[in-house]
Amino acid sequence: MTRPRPRALSIAGSDPSGGAGIQADLKTFSALGVYGMTAITAITVQNTKGVSGIEAVSPAVVAAQIEAVASDIGVDAAKTGMLANAGIVKAVADAVRQARIGNLVVDPVSVSKHGHLLLERDALDGLRSQILPLALLVTPNLPEAEALCGLTVRTRDDMRRAAEAILALGATAVLVKGGHLAGGTAADLLVDPDGEEWLEAERIETPHTHGTGCTLSAAIAAHLAMGEDLRTSVRAGKRFVTGAIAHALAIGKGIGPVDQLWMSAMPDLR
Repeated sequence: MTRPRPRALSIAGSDPSGGAGIQADLKTFSALGVYGMTAITAITVQNTKGVSGIEAVSPAVVAAQIEAVASDIGVDAAKTGMLANAGIVKAVADAVRQARIGNLVVDPVSVSKHGHLLLERDALDGLRSQILPLALLVTPNLPEAEALCGLTVRTRDDMRRAAEAILALGATAVLVKGGHLAGGTAADLLVDPDGEEWLEAERIETPHTHGTGCTLSAAIAAHLAMGEDLRTSVRAGKRFVTGAIAHALAIGKGIGPVDQLWMSAMPDLR
């Protein structure tokens, strides 16, 4: 009997340029051999130069998408990205709870690479109170960590304090991404029930970083869908996104995307 393919669901916005959001997540799932599904929360108008428009999907339709795939195909792991507004935040929380999705990775997307607001300000409280308690893992960068916990996050010690504050909101684990730290190392801090672990990689100097957060959270979700434990999944996700950044694509006239298909010529690295 053929082994069922692992199933992962992305609950996020659509990026027509293909660099981030739903499109980046599906590329990541496919690159890792996982069957990808989507619940689209918003249609963005964007390219490598920035976001020029956002049209949110109705909360009822977002919830119906999650229910449709969960009740039929099933979900081994899911990730959230852009949730747009308070109504969608509540609808996603209710739908995830009803579908009993346990392996939930929350990428608390709030601002684009170009500085465009992707989460309405009144939705942040809902993200804290309704989504984070459902999360197996939350993956904020430094500005997102500051928004979630209300602390200044500039150093490694700040990252520790922020992680503890985010865990206090109900998440099982948190990965504070240190890409904004100064220095030659890209250091992320994982804090889970077993303690803490620093994941470090050489910083790759490139202007083309569109989709890094989406790609990392999707890769972690994919490995969770495969049945791997949290720490193994996070380490594998870090390796995957580091490779994607190293092979970033100089596409367009602005911030180009990382390459989720970088392993296609090196399948033994998966």
